[in-house]
Amino acid sequence: MTPVYKRILLKLSGEALMGDQEFGISSEVISSYARQIKEIVDMGVEVGIVIGGGNIFRGLSGEAQGMDRVTGDHMGMLATVINSLALQNSIEKLGVPTRVLTAIEMPQIAEPYIRRRAERHLEKGRVVIFGAGTGNPYFTTDTAAVLRAIEINADVVIKATKVDGIYDKDPVKYCDAVKYDTVTYSEVLNKDLKVMDAAAISLCRDNKLPLIVFNSLVEGNIKKVVLGECNCIGTKVI
Repeated sequence: MTPVYKRILLKLSGEALMGDQEFGISSEVISSYARQIKEIVDMGVEVGIVIGGGNIFRGLSGEAQGMDRVTGDHMGMLATVINSLALQNSIEKLGVPTRVLTAIEMPQIAEPYIRRRAERHLEKGRVVIFGAGTGNPYFTTDTAAVLRAIEINADVVIKATKVDGIYDKDPVKYCDAVKYDTVTYSEVLNKDLKVMDAAAISLCRDNKLPLIVFNSLVEGNIKKVVLGECNCIGTKVI
């Protein structure tokens, strides 16, 4: 089985790492992700990863509680680094070399993000986890994922979620929600489909970067996406 994509950027949400918990990191979920990532690395796919921090702290929720937005976003960036280190540990336990590169320098625990260094790690078959978002407040980790994907010349962004693709409305709340197999970036923006924030979607559209949204909680789905079976398990945005 030959992968359709040579280099991917996998976007994981912080909330997904919680599993059934209300807070923190589920060892079961993070181990499942690690196994799935090893599976595609063994197929020769170069993997970059961006993780959210919503399982620990979210800047917007801090702002809602009266916190300064910039401070809240900085705390959220640190939360993504905690998640990145946890995932690095899980992947390396399976024998896959992994590097964490952060947009905010913290040399004792991770390498600083340098584009050429990231590309070199990928070429050597290492998994690269990009921590601390873009390093700037007001930018989501979705935007960071798309930005890093463009910088490292990834073939596709695959966004791991709890639902099996993009729907016209929230499938958890509405039983008559209709799933899209493919959808255009303009449709996502015009219909305000809650996939990623507008900045991330616009960046994808302007740089002609494909985006696949799928359910990552079913083990084996990441491999299916990489093999080009996304229509069965997700939605492709083009």
